[in-house]
Amino acid sequence: MLQRLVLMIALTGLVGALPATAAQLTRPQAEYSADSVMQTEEGTIEQHVYATPMKERQELLTAGGDGVAMIFRYDSKLMWQLMPSERMYMEHSMDKAAAQNKGKDLSKWDFEETVVGDEVLEGVKVTKYKTIATSTDGKKYGGFSWRTKEGIAVKQDLLYKEGNEKHRMTTELKNLKIGKQDPKLFEVPEGFTKFDMAGMMGGMMS
Repeated sequence: MLQRLVLMIALTGLVGALPATAAQLTRPQAEYSADSVMQTEEGTIEQHVYATPMKERQELLTAGGDGVAMIFRYDSKLMWQLMPSERMYMEHSMDKAAAQNKGKDLSKWDFEETVVGDEVLEGVKVTKYKTIATSTDGKKYGGFSWRTKEGIAVKQDLLYKEGNEKHRMTTELKNLKIGKQDPKLFEVPEGFTKFDMAGMMGGMMS
């Protein structure tokens, strides 16, 4: 179980390598599911995504075929990490995470977005946008996103710069299906036990 926990934490850090604002300024105004492929310098993450305007579920596929799921509840400002094999989950506060990482505060960023034109990706009509953003402390990111009329980001190609450090991230959705999603996908399943990371680390130290 400990190995799976380490993997979950590593994946969470990889997904959060770029500012949350880099992913998208607003939530999509439609419910959908899709296969997602994210690429960074650290590697590739393949996952299945289920989303609504205020909720999102990401099911990560690991190299060993074992899976974990992350549920983002933008309505209640909570994020849950599910470990189906152990029937356990971890809970995180989005507000607390934002307070700990001030570099992701929207108020500290100046955004400039322009429309490039209309295209078709994976058989879906999208509009291509160019985004440039600069934070008050000198951090920068820029790149392109291709979004549907509902605001679904079918593809993104972004570069984030902080001093001499650069991070590149590309994401792409395949098999996009717009439609109603099962509400149960965005809840902690019955019978799952809440896992206390702080308590476990304290016990190990003892």
